[in-house]
Amino acid sequence: MPAPPLDGVKVLDCTQFMAGPYCTLILADMGADVVKIERPNGGDDTRRSAPTINGVSSQFLMINRNKRSLALNLKATEGKETFRRLAKGADVVVQNFRPGTMEGLGLGYQDLRPINPALIYCSISGFGQTGPYSHRGGFDLVAQGMSGIMSVTGLPDAPPVKVGVPITDLAAGMYGANGVMAAYIHRLKTGQGQHVDTSLLEAGIALTLWETGVLWATGESPYPMGSAHRINAPYQALRCKDQHITIGAANQANWERLCHALDRQELLEDPRFITGPDRREHYAVLAEELEATLMTMPADHWLPKLEEEGVPSGPLNDMAQVYQDRHVLARDMVVEMEHPTAGRVKSIGIPVKLSESPGSIRRAAPLLGQHSQEVLREHGFSDDEVAGLMQSGVVRVPD
Repeated sequence: MPAPPLDGVKVLDCTQFMAGPYCTLILADMGADVVKIERPNGGDDTRRSAPTINGVSSQFLMINRNKRSLALNLKATEGKETFRRLAKGADVVVQNFRPGTMEGLGLGYQDLRPINPALIYCSISGFGQTGPYSHRGGFDLVAQGMSGIMSVTGLPDAPPVKVGVPITDLAAGMYGANGVMAAYIHRLKTGQGQHVDTSLLEAGIALTLWETGVLWATGESPYPMGSAHRINAPYQALRCKDQHITIGAANQANWERLCHALDRQELLEDPRFITGPDRREHYAVLAEELEATLMTMPADHWLPKLEEEGVPSGPLNDMAQVYQDRHVLARDMVVEMEHPTAGRVKSIGIPVKLSESPGSIRRAAPLLGQHSQEVLREHGFSDDEVAGLMQSGVVRVPD
């Protein structure tokens, strides 16, 4: 197999929880050598998250594969000096501490830049490195609320709900990885490193393209619409006799195909549903009309008919059903690997397929300090130096 695209890129990963580790997961899957720097006493807090597989956190397993662990005390003088030696030969540092934390340790971007001008230093935080909220801690729930995402999620006139996945955490991680790769391309051209700064709040705001467009066009803040689309209809989850399915007849051609599939051609002449804007205006009544037909038969009856007519549609899967889907399996979105403690574990496959230099899943998430000795030796530390760091407790290896 050809080398993955980021093969040879050295990343020091000073992150924990979700946003930062998701950023470095993306880099690791694309071939970067990601060394996860963890506290010797406990490591990443996610290691203690439930549920567990043979005592190993499933959350930690999911988001820290393809990484090596170096348990290093960054508060100790020797730990700081060790990190500076590592950073001198690194390409990227990623950290998601509260702004000012790494600077307080003398390990901020401006501290490391003189010893490695080509270094790309990525900071992911709740609100960014500047601005009046920069000192605040970052949490996905808070960012979903402040970004407007929660205001457009859920049902009208119902209590607020958040998106079911930690969307701002994950988006911040993706934007961070995108920024790192853009900065790396810049460095290939100029030899110059730089600081990459992104946040949960900005990531959340950046995802509200439709909703912000509605606000700026009409002057009115959008409201939650359940599964319905705020611009197109029908484009939502609809009830069949046994379960919901999703139907996305967002344009005129698909609307006509839908009416044929349901044998409801009379809806094509209904003045409430003639054009796309008409259907959007009357989306609630339209859903009632469609469900009146759909609820006469189960989903397994309608989905083949919709597919035959070319109507975008699909089942509403729970998580177990997702990983039983033959298409998901055919696209290698379930992978298995061996973990030293958890045994044979599953992980989500790489969602981006490159034809010439694909990413790869090479190792399960590491034990705390599993690679401490080998990482230090690779960076020029002698056996005596490694032994000294271990004896002092600055560096840890697994029990």
